[in-house]
Amino acid sequence: MEFNYSYQSDSTVRNSGKETDVSFSPDASRQPTFFSGSLAKAIPFREAISALHDVVVSDLRWHPKDRTEYLAWREQQDEIDWVAVAQQQKETAEKLEEARLELDTMRRSSAQRMQPYYTAQREYFNYLYKKNYDWWVVLDPVITVHPDEVFFECFSQDESSYGRLSVDYNVFKDVGEFACGTTNVDYSAALYDEFQKIRSYKETKLEVDPSGFEVETSGENAYKEVKIDLPDSWVRGFLQVSSAMAMPMVTFDLHPMDLHNICFVLRRRKEILGPRSIRYILTPGKPVKVVFDPWGIELECPRSKYEGDKSHEIRVWGRRRIHILERLIPIAKKFRVHLLGYGMPSFYLADLGDMTFTLGLSGWTSNDWSSSGNFDLLAPRMEVDLNTQQKVFSGLKENWYETADSLSKRLGLDRATVLGSLSAYTQAGRAIYDLNKSVYRVRELTQDPLPMDRLRFTSEREKTADTIVAGKHVKITSKEEGADKSVSVIGQVDHGDKKYDVTIQIDSDAKLKQGTCTCNFYQQNKLRKGPCEHLLALRTQFNRESGIVFAELITH
Repeated sequence: MEFNYSYQSDSTVRNSGKETDVSFSPDASRQPTFFSGSLAKAIPFREAISALHDVVVSDLRWHPKDRTEYLAWREQQDEIDWVAVAQQQKETAEKLEEARLELDTMRRSSAQRMQPYYTAQREYFNYLYKKNYDWWVVLDPVITVHPDEVFFECFSQDESSYGRLSVDYNVFKDVGEFACGTTNVDYSAALYDEFQKIRSYKETKLEVDPSGFEVETSGENAYKEVKIDLPDSWVRGFLQVSSAMAMPMVTFDLHPMDLHNICFVLRRRKEILGPRSIRYILTPGKPVKVVFDPWGIELECPRSKYEGDKSHEIRVWGRRRIHILERLIPIAKKFRVHLLGYGMPSFYLADLGDMTFTLGLSGWTSNDWSSSGNFDLLAPRMEVDLNTQQKVFSGLKENWYETADSLSKRLGLDRATVLGSLSAYTQAGRAIYDLNKSVYRVRELTQDPLPMDRLRFTSEREKTADTIVAGKHVKITSKEEGADKSVSVIGQVDHGDKKYDVTIQIDSDAKLKQGTCTCNFYQQNKLRKGPCEHLLALRTQFNRESGIVFAELITH
């Protein structure tokens, strides 16, 4: 999937004894989006933006060793004349005294002595730049300017971790002119190094440069053109995150010192065998307990009490990615943890006062958001006519962010209709669910419409479900409405030469809340990897019998 970015210049940080100017270079090919302001809380911002960089460079996948150079060395060893080597060693010993005299001379000239080191260092960094250039381009973060905040979003290299830094305008002493919208910004490794020079005694200015949208028709093109062929998984992952954040979750708070103790336990030990997981044991009114497997170490968090009304024991994997939050512990007021369920994604929200850092972790490090986190399949998917869809999105864009209830009341539309429309826009990359403030926000991931024909089916299971329904192989045997307006549906699905008994529960917001199936996929994975094709087929049939049909994702 190819994207075209145009940067007028590199993003820069200008440091002096009195001030630091941070200037991001936005994508000049998109609708003008700009912002400027002087930071009142420079140090917290420095730590938070640095933690975002830690997400960008994070890659915990297993990488096989490159043995090319070793094998070449082995071949050279077989060709060595060891008699000649012995003679060379003798000659080297005779010249040792001369070498010592030469070293004494070199010590008198530090520049001469260090020149080979600097040359080797430069060659090394040039090698790294060429080797990893594509990663730095692909992972340019997305920045969005809204009336109440500016927020950055990014993905890790292994596509298993999502980072979002939202900066409230109270972080700034003064805010200049700004234009709401979304753009990609040029964010290099050198820029990260410059961020480390931000100090509290310096005036720090943050700017998404409005001059990045000026075009000179006479003369040479000053823009830096970047064409990127992004994998579908990267784009789909961004779309999955917001769907996951909109799902019902178990929530509790962790004191910063309790999170520090969790990281401390993980730092002191390294597992050899699995399970490499953390179990959160939550009992109403009692401190949160954390069990580390495979060691069976139990850590009680006395400063963090669970305020929920039901007991839970939830296991999550990919725990070492929590170390990304370590840098935020000294400046965080608390960490709010959101867990979707056993082996499913988790979200950690660091409360930094007027800033919030969101770290989203998929169920496993190798279980990235796009391939196994099919949470858009569980989201509301109701048929809404195009005029109503556009009305909902236009209404959202009037304020740039709003709750579904407020939007429903203001537009005079049914809440389920509004949620279905917002879900479609979320899956099309034009909106995002803000877990921190529980609102939907306009965030258009790309300037041009996404090729939803390639992204429509995020899994083969959904394609199979459509085929099953089209072949009329789904039979609903009973439907029962609960007191909370949820609907329990029981049915039978013919797939291949087998029949499967399927049960689903759809809540009042048209979300797939629970489900069971007798197929092998469900027995092994439950809902951790999204619903099986039989659950999807039963849900589709129920929607059709209820006068509701799956909506095609918005492509315009």
